[in-house]
Amino acid sequence: MAPIRVNLIAAGFVDTPLSASLLGDQLDARREERRATLPIHRVVEPADVAALAVHIMCNDALTGATYDIDGGQQLIAH
Repeated sequence: MAPIRVNLIAAGFVDTPLSASLLGDQLDARREERRATLPIHRVVEPADVAALAVHIMCNDALTGATYDIDGGQQLIAH
């Protein structure tokens, strides 16, 4: 399939204007929940996702993978 590369960015909760409009009054509570429970102790922001996208695009050895960007959410037992 070269030179075609396929990668997926799987983002968890990202603090964006869209998430703000969807959560409304619950946005601040959601942010605090994320800060308190995520291993990185902060909310994932659009710049975090953009930095990952740039890294994937710049490194042509990366292909066929899914990159989770969720602040460590997957590490937390549900």
